[in-house]
Order: sequence, then C-alpha cells, then structure tokens
Amino acid sequence: MKTTIICIETICGKISPAGFGSQKDRQFLERARAETDATLLGAGSLREGNPEFRIDGALPKNRLRAVITGSGNIPLNRAIFKHGPKPLVFVPWDVCSMLQRKLGNRAEVIGINEISEGILSLQDVMNHLKKCGARSCLIEGGGRLNYQALKQNIADELLVTIAPKIIGCTDEHDLISGHSALGQPFIDLELLSCKPDLATGEVFLHYRTAKRR
Repeated sequence: MKTTIICIETICGKISPAGFGSQKDRQFLERARAETDATLLGAGSLREGNPEFRIDGALPKNRLRAVITGSGNIPLNRAIFKHGPKPLVFVPWDVCSMLQRKLGNRAEVIGINEISEGILSLQDVMNHLKKCGARSCLIEGGGRLNYQALKQNIADELLVTIAPKIIGCTDEHDLISGHSALGQPFIDLELLSCKPDLATGEVFLHYRTAKRR
C-alpha cells in the first residue's frame, strides 16, 4: 500500500484556517485524489470542515473515503454521510458498537487496535483498505494524523503546497502535530520535485520519506 500525505501550509507551517489555497492547489489536490484509491481523514478535520472528497465535481463510486477517530466524536450532519459511497469510519474497539448505532446506515464502522491509549494502528487501517481493494491511500490531514502516519512509519511520500501567506498565530494547526520528535530529532526526506507557480505564489513540493526498516 502506497501512502501519501497531502496538505497546504503557510510559510510559517500552519494548515488552518482552511480554504487559503488557490484554484491551482485545488486542482493539485483533486489530481492526487484521482491517482489514489482511498482518502483517510482525521475526525478533527471532519469536525472543522465539511469535505466530500470530490474529483472534478463528482464522487467516484469505487474510491474509498475513510475517517479515523479515537474518541468516536463524529458529526452526523457532514456531507460525507449524505452524498456518494458509504464512508468507512475507523474507531477503537470499545466505541465501535456505540458509533455504529449512532451513524446507522450512513457509514460502515470498523474497530481497530490501539497501539497506545487513544492512538490507533494505522497499519491496521491500511490493511483493511487493502482488503477493500485499495492499492494507494491519500492522507488529507489533519496535523495529528499526519504526525502518526510518519511516527508509525506508514507514509511513503508527502505532497506539500507552500502558500504565500503568514499567520503567526500559535492557535492554528501545524502541518505535523505531535508531542515528541519523529527522529533524532529529524526524519529525512528526499525531494522528488519542486514546482513554483509565479501566478499564485505557491510552491508545490513532492517528497519521499526515508522509511525506517
């Protein structure tokens, strides 16, 4: 399973508030969706937004849409539960039955193992997506999920758009958000491409991770 993190950030490394990307970045995101079999989103990003994961205005019938939550706090009024294929929701085993009753037939709730308290196994998630036919997955945030994808060594690549914006506010979310260093203290990335867009001021970066063996 090839797993790619995609996100847009300010020059100061913030990924929120949402919606500061250009139409060019939107096309970049939708192209990445079209080239992958599944999307995985953290529940915090779902609570703060209302994504459907469309491609050119449509919701492909065979593309998987998945949300992951450690708490089971899922808003029922989001568009993902109203339009397109039924999404998958990954949760700890102890909240699986409760959340399935809450969501009803809006989604398929799947219990997975915790690797520590409140931290779910992303390898279990990828294994399930693979069983559903996915060969690649696009992780669309937020910062805590991005951190765990790197921490748990499942992220193969990163697609990062740097927007020509600075917010300078500690209250907004970081691209990678965790409590400890991912490496010693860094993990290394290999730059595969760098494409500046002079019209929008954005820079589109493509990295490969140095996965730990």
